Amino acid sequence: MRRYLAEFLGTYGLVFFGTGAIIVNDITSNSFGLTGIAIAFGLIVAVMIYTFGSISGAHINPAVTIAFTLKKKLDLKDCFGYIICQIIGAIAASFTLHFLFRNHQTLGMTLPSGTIQQSFIMEYISTFFMMFTILGVTKKGNSNTKSLAGIVIGFVILAMIFVAGPVSGGAFNPARSIGPAVVVGNYNHLWIYLTAPIFGTVTAVFIWNFLFEKAKISN
Repeated sequence: MRRYLAEFLGTYGLVFFGTGAIIVNDITSNSFGLTGIAIAFGLIVAVMIYTFGSISGAHINPAVTIAFTLKKKLDLKDCFGYIICQIIGAIAASFTLHFLFRNHQTLGMTLPSGTIQQSFIMEYISTFFMMFTILGVTKKGNSNTKSLAGIVIGFVILAMIFVAGPVSGGAFNPARSIGPAVVVGNYNHLWIYLTAPIFGTVTAVFIWNFLFEKAKISN
């Protein structure tokens, strides 16, 4: 139960402050722009990792949870529990933002600015490298990098939003996209943000296993 609550709170914090930054930027006439939004997401991800990492691992992302389940670092029961709590946390955060900013139409939804193909590929590649980074900094035996995990992952998210944000909206996280979509009632293109991140993290696991697990066997 502690782990499920940690995933709920971590995802709530991510969506509240991350999409909250988008909303505030909109209502203040683009006062801090893409840079401010990217920094907000990067910082809140880092903070949530350091806050809840010791309890649940701070996945705060269904795509990451599915990838860790494939890595056999999480059992199937907890996989479903994590994902349910992440989605509920994201929806709860979006309802809170809707209460605070009733006139905002999108609540920080992720919608393609480019083509469907561009958005899907951008989300796929971004989450692939995000997951590869997560696997790298949490690799067994890497005690030095583990202590920096939140900072490294936060910076990766920041960099990804700089590149992907203007094209796909920069979600990289199905729960983060589901929250605003449910509250606003707009499911257009949501499938991109559900499938591309999961394909990206799953691909990262398979390639990671090929590069590192096979190397262990050959040695």
